[in-house]
Amino acid sequence: MSPQYRHTVLTLCTLAFFATMVARLTISPVLPDITGWYGVSDSAAGLALTGMWASYALTQFPSGLLGDRFGERRVILLALGLTATAAVLLAFAGSFALFVLFAVALGAGAGLHYSVATTLLSKQFDQLGRAIGVHIAGGPLAGLVTPVVAVALATRFGWRVAVLSGALVALSLFALFAHYVRPTAPTHPGRPVRAGLDLDAIGPVLSRPEIRYSAFLAACGAFSWQATASFLPTFLIEYRGLTQASAGVLFSLYFVVHGATQPVMGWLSDRLTRDAAAALTMGLGVVGFGWLVAGSSLLAAVGAVLCLGPAMSWGAPVQSRVMDNLTLAERGSGFGLVRTMYMSVGALGSVAVGVVADTGGWALAFVGLAFLLLVALASLGANRLFALGY
Repeated sequence: MSPQYRHTVLTLCTLAFFATMVARLTISPVLPDITGWYGVSDSAAGLALTGMWASYALTQFPSGLLGDRFGERRVILLALGLTATAAVLLAFAGSFALFVLFAVALGAGAGLHYSVATTLLSKQFDQLGRAIGVHIAGGPLAGLVTPVVAVALATRFGWRVAVLSGALVALSLFALFAHYVRPTAPTHPGRPVRAGLDLDAIGPVLSRPEIRYSAFLAACGAFSWQATASFLPTFLIEYRGLTQASAGVLFSLYFVVHGATQPVMGWLSDRLTRDAAAALTMGLGVVGFGWLVAGSSLLAAVGAVLCLGPAMSWGAPVQSRVMDNLTLAERGSGFGLVRTMYMSVGALGSVAVGVVADTGGWALAFVGLAFLLLVALASLGANRLFALGY
């Protein structure tokens, strides 16, 4: 493959991730409008978001198996098509029960993209940390654009139009990906998808301590990322007293920094070590969440957001860490399996923070996130200090 084509694939994988993320992130900035429309609590809204992110997590492993069987391009196109369809249904949900159902469907469709796209990139690039960092940046890029656009659309036309905009983005990327990316050969074309679910195939991957430990680090990061993506605007409005517009701007700033630092963290993990880059992200997360709660000024909120952006860029070093410990033949289903594991835990971030916020307040909920990342940081230090070999 020519360098130009490889970079085309990287660009379109990144934009496809952007599209699936836009469809999901249109919900968070207009969450107060949605809860008011349906007359439900923050806990109920958190449950809906947890359902969406849980289904997103659970489809990571099947997507890897589908990619091995049918090729990565087909699965990515399926993900974009299902994302667009579910976003349309979500926008026109007539009851909160249907809203929850279609949110789950949206997560499932979007979840088919990331694992197979990462596997596709691993076949194109040797400097995988940097490639993964660029790919993940599609998510923060969506976070930069989505809050401002979603709030503007919701203010002018209502929250349903804001949610519908996600479907239009996904359809656009479907057309681009179908036109510019060539068909990809499956890794295991003759193997039935259900064969990959056999414990004999899964066991060797999960038996490795370094894989399990990497999944633990990713779970801590995913839980924190999920909670931040779901409730940072609501925290800023309800705890800090900011307007919806100001909270949306800070939410966008968070994603600007997050997106800009993803490739940097990937480069650092290639240049130094995966664990050094991961420790930097976890440490910044402890500072960011603590500052967000303890600070009382707008400047403090800005400083906290500037810490949280790179903190949530843990994906580039930690996901590269997982790939480093998988063979080429294992990377499709193996990475999907690990991603399902840690994303399933991460999906609990929405409902957990929503419940804690309702019962104990927003400060307690966000201090808990700081403590979780402190545990991850301490484990990285112990692994290095005592040469545990994980």
